[in-house]
Amino acid sequence: MTQKDVYTQLKVSPNCYASWEQGRTQPDIDNIIRLCRIFGVSSDYLLGLED
Repeated sequence: MTQKDVYTQLKVSPNCYASWEQGRTQPDIDNIIRLCRIFGVSSDYLLGLED
């Protein structure tokens, strides 16, 4: 999956997605939930709270 695939599914701009990846901003809770669904992981895993 490419970055474009992800930000397109999330319906956010490329700049918004890049800001998350670079640590300048953080996704809101709705986008965290969407990211979990896209990647098939729990929010704890996505946030680094579990392995």
